[in-house]
Formats: sequence, C-alpha cells, structure tokens
Amino acid sequence: MLAIVRPDEWNLPLFVHVAGAMAMVAALVVVVSLGGAALRRGDGTVALTRLAYRGLLIGVLPAYVIMRGGAEWIASKAEWGEPTWIGIGYSTADGGLLLAIIATVVAWRATKRGAAGPGGLGRAVVILCGVLLVAYVVAIWAMTTKPD
Repeated sequence: MLAIVRPDEWNLPLFVHVAGAMAMVAALVVVVSLGGAALRRGDGTVALTRLAYRGLLIGVLPAYVIMRGGAEWIASKAEWGEPTWIGIGYSTADGGLLLAIIATVVAWRATKRGAAGPGGLGRAVVILCGVLLVAYVVAIWAMTTKPD
C-alpha cells in the first residue's frame, strides 16, 4: 500500500537503490557460478578464479555503494521512523559489506595460487558469497513485504 501513495520525488532515489541492489545480487550470482566452476579443477581454473575476483571487485563492491547510496537518499526523503524492515535492510547491508570485503580479499589470495587452483580459498569465496545471497534474499523479502 505504501508504493501506491508514494510521492513522485521518491522515484529516482528508490530506482537507484533498487537498481544497485539488483546489480549487486546479479554480480554475486555470477561470482558464485564462476567460483563453483573454478572448484571443479578443469581447464581454465585460473581464469575462472580471476573472473570471480574481478566480479567481486568490479561488480559487487560498486553495486553496494550505489545500493547503499540510494538507500540513504530515499531514507532522507521519507519519514518512516524505525520500522522492522528498515532495520533488517541496514543490518544486512552493513554485515554484507564486511563479508563482501572479506570475500574479495580471499578471492584475491586465491588468484595468487596459480595453477594449483583456488582450493580452500575458492571454497571460502563461494561459501561467503552464498551466505551473502541468502542474507540479501531475506532483505529483499523484508523490503517487499514490510513486516512490522
């Protein structure tokens, strides 16, 4: 019901927030797919590991900045108070940034292994990004259903 009565001046900040969130989730899906493929230890393992690292560095982290910037922009325009769904969004975003940075550093270390393959570091990247995806699905649920 909130979206029906939303003022027009909220449209751009909300679009920026949602577009950043969509780009971040899409980049995470790509990173998990590339990381999983690299763990199979076939030809191209090194290239897949590097692509996963670049996906985190060039895809997930900038999309996070856009998503969070849009969230702060829309929050500054709206007077919602402190509903539960905003708390879920903030806690998921804050914890997600920490996990994304850790995954990026671990992925960078996995690229340094060379022909040995990503090994345990690659598994850690896939697991961290999988946890991020689950957390962001919970945040998407909270943002769309707005439980209070």
